[in-house]
Amino acid sequence: MQLEIRPDPAEVGRARRWARSRLAGSGIQADEPLAETLILLVSELVTNAVVHTGCPAVLRLSLPGVPAEAATVRLEVADASTRAPVPRCGGDEATSGRGLALVDGLADRWGWNPEGTGKRIWCELDCRTPPVDAAKTAAPAAYEGLAYEGLAYEAV
Repeated sequence: MQLEIRPDPAEVGRARRWARSRLAGSGIQADEPLAETLILLVSELVTNAVVHTGCPAVLRLSLPGVPAEAATVRLEVADASTRAPVPRCGGDEATSGRGLALVDGLADRWGWNPEGTGKRIWCELDCRTPPVDAAKTAAPAAYEGLAYEGLAYEAV
């Protein structure tokens, strides 16, 4: 599945809505941590493409079929910029600069590859059902120290 993205900040919300709509038939429930993490990763990668390249992009999403317990979700954003993604370290008061650190902390794997006249940034999430105790503690630990306390991601 793929979605064409224009170089417009409004596209980030559209990309999140599109990704949410694709979860229904995949066996991933919209309110489970995997879905929430996936939507956050969509936001980060699409935002980076829109803000840092000024070029149109393509969002690709590969979701497992049902049952999804042992599969992998793959998210890709391809754009026409040859600039490599560079992780930055945003200060405590900075409103940007943490995107790739967030991707690194939440995705099971991520990377980028040159593609034609541009590049493809990708990340993967393994679908697995964590033990009940781990599910209660995994999300807060993943966000610890990232200073994203609801500032950038409203529900749309």
